Amino acid sequence: MSSREIAELVEARHNDVIATIDRLFSKGLLRSDRKSRRESTGGRPIEVYDLTERDTHLVIAGYSDEHRARVIDRWQELEAKVVGQLQIPTNFADALQLAADVAKQNASLHQVIQQQAPKVKALELLSATDGSICITSAAKQLGVGPLKLFKWLSDNRWIYRRAAFSAWSAYQPRLTAGLLEHKLVKVGKGAEEDLKVVEQVMVTRKGITTLAEQIQGNSL
Repeated sequence: MSSREIAELVEARHNDVIATIDRLFSKGLLRSDRKSRRESTGGRPIEVYDLTERDTHLVIAGYSDEHRARVIDRWQELEAKVVGQLQIPTNFADALQLAADVAKQNASLHQVIQQQAPKVKALELLSATDGSICITSAAKQLGVGPLKLFKWLSDNRWIYRRAAFSAWSAYQPRLTAGLLEHKLVKVGKGAEEDLKVVEQVMVTRKGITTLAEQIQGNSL
């Protein structure tokens, strides 16, 4: 029940009801979610709490018997509505229809989960990525083989080679979009003078999230 409805039933100012709720929250006596919501009143929106039945009874404890009775009656009305909406099958045909409806709802929920999975994966990878990383490291984070990711990036016009065995370069649109970038890195082993500096394609944080969404569910 909302704090606004409680105020109407006990004929009190909504601000006074809110003050009681805040006081009980500060004492750790209420178990409802302390997060309020904004509710339009036709004028200026107000902050409203939604309380469980238990917490509602605590809030109205100091009001008159008549006011408490109104709140109790209202709770019973709400519970009766919920029970009325639960239609229990009375025959085999209705039971089959109910089972079909539940299966359809589950299928719809599964579809939503499948659709959101790439976005969730992308956010997980984003939180685990610190700056731009090389394509091999990106493949590891994405859970795919490096060779497969290189091929996918090449096939989908993210990267290309200027010559058969030259280093990979990023297509300009991918650079402009902030998905890839070029960095100078040192390669080789041994002493410092034996190392050489080359330009390498790096995948940005934005690129990782985009790849996670595009590659998720696709066979590479």
